[in-house]
Amino acid sequence: MRLLIIRHATAVPRGTPDMPDEERPLTKRGERRFRRAADGLARLTKRPDTLLSSPLSRARRTAEIAAKAWGKVEVEESPALAGGSYDEVATALGRFPAESMVAIVGHEPDLSALLGRLLGGAHAERLTFKKGGAALLDVPGSLAEGGTLVWYAPPRILRRLA
Repeated sequence: MRLLIIRHATAVPRGTPDMPDEERPLTKRGERRFRRAADGLARLTKRPDTLLSSPLSRARRTAEIAAKAWGKVEVEESPALAGGSYDEVATALGRFPAESMVAIVGHEPDLSALLGRLLGGAHAERLTFKKGGAALLDVPGSLAEGGTLVWYAPPRILRRLA
């Protein structure tokens, strides 16, 4: 499997009055900047077979922007990407064939922990995703066997590729 991991774009700050965390949307600037990053992502990576997103609005909107940049990709929500355990994420991803290209959109620190675990790194905290950043991995077998990092890009690099 090829696994593309994307962190949601810049959202309204945590702790904004009268806004529960799970309802925080992307900011206008976050949407605008991620549209360019998504164009770069679409130039860098082929269209995924599947695009899974956390159901939280900021991740869902990020996934929708990415889907539009690729074209002909539907966003499928996966509750495991909203703070689920590694096993829940592995189960969500385990249903796809080995030759699939799967993109996921989620949150920190979960995505960095997933990336660190797949790479077998002892220092997962060094692999943090910036908002709107992405990484591509080759996972030739099961997730438990790990994978190889193909590339890791902060959003500014993705915007430049657009």
